[in-house]
Amino acid sequence: MGRRDHYHVYVIELSKDVLYEGRFKKANPGYVMGKPCIYVGMTGLDPDVRFDKHKAGIQSNRFVKQFGLRLLPELAIDFREAGYGVWQA
Repeated sequence: MGRRDHYHVYVIELSKDVLYEGRFKKANPGYVMGKPCIYVGMTGLDPDVRFDKHKAGIQSNRFVKQFGLRLLPELAIDFREAGYGVWQA
């Protein structure tokens, strides 16, 4: 049997400066001032490695490269407390 694909969903906090980017602002017309700005991605890599690659410009999202601050693994805790089933590596 072949190895099953394994992916991680990860969340990166973005600097509020991303709100000055027209494309980002246009994609989020319902944004509520004061709420965090985030990037959500999926990867077959460890999320820490993927974040480092974004910041280094390797297969990077432009907003993460320029405005990415840190991974937000604690969001899994919030989802779990809201009743979601969560597996956190």
